[in-house]
Amino acid sequence: MLEVRHLTKRYRGIPAVEDVSFTIRPGEVLGYLGPNGAGKSTTVKILIGLIEPTSGQILLDGKDTKTDWIGFLRQVGYVPEEPNLYPQLSGTEYLQLAGRLRGLERRTLIRRIDDLLHLFSLGEDRHSRLSSYSKGMRQKILLSAALLHNPDVLILDEPSAALDPEREFELLQTLRLRLAGKTLVVITHKPCLASAADFVVTIHQGCVANEVMV
Repeated sequence: MLEVRHLTKRYRGIPAVEDVSFTIRPGEVLGYLGPNGAGKSTTVKILIGLIEPTSGQILLDGKDTKTDWIGFLRQVGYVPEEPNLYPQLSGTEYLQLAGRLRGLERRTLIRRIDDLLHLFSLGEDRHSRLSSYSKGMRQKILLSAALLHNPDVLILDEPSAALDPEREFELLQTLRLRLAGKTLVVITHKPCLASAADFVVTIHQGCVANEVMV
């Protein structure tokens, strides 16, 4: 279970995120919805450790993540909005690099790469350079990299930005099956995509404006 309690981030006294709280239970999908500039990116940066909050807590299974921040990050997978990759590498080479950085054993890594490339229909392009991939294909490589270590929490930042509209729900349904019993956070400005989640937290001007079950 992932809990965010009274999360606040201020810059020179001005709040980018103010008193944000929500709880996601295992197996649930949270849609974190808001327009550009609402505070979504700041929340994500705090969750993945890029910036520190001014105040508030993040808990996983009831334990404050500050007590073992590196251990928490090992249980998180993250897919950024922009698929910035190493264009000279092939899809397979990039995933091998990501797996080694995660400390995965070689046989396990090979098996998971094969599985994920098949899952996202990238098998035929596995040895092509990433520079030849479409934006949607590069997004799928990033998603595969985020899933390699079998995370307990997966955070997707605008996951459908590079996908056709008809693929959006297909993506979430695929991930629901893949991450059964785990936690999925979908950051989006699209109400139609957020509606595919179990519940939606709407953020506006850094504050939670609404929280509803879907």
